[in-house]
Amino acid sequence: MGFREWLINYLERKLGRDYRDIKVNVGDRRHEFKGHYPDLILASHGITVALMEVETEETLKDRNRPRVWKELAGLGPKLILMIPAHAKAKVTEMLWREGLAGKVSIATYDIVVKM
Repeated sequence: MGFREWLINYLERKLGRDYRDIKVNVGDRRHEFKGHYPDLILASHGITVALMEVETEETLKDRNRPRVWKELAGLGPKLILMIPAHAKAKVTEMLWREGLAGKVSIATYDIVVKM
């Protein structure tokens, strides 16, 4: 399991306190939402509240990521991007350029190793 998959599984456990029904698209688990497969589908009481995409250094290098975000942001529920903390300015700029700044929320993560 790679870092991105580990982070998605971690978020599933952590967000389970706030959302009653979480579907995860990682590995062989596939859950469709209106023809798309976001990393996490967050729902409560039968209502999909948000879609989440987990981004890493590698996925942010893909020029097609803003197009994917635009598609997901247009599906109805709030789109949340989970990104590395140091990439926040870069991603915010990308969102403004694509006209998505008011439609997408940003959450960040930071990896800290203490020895």
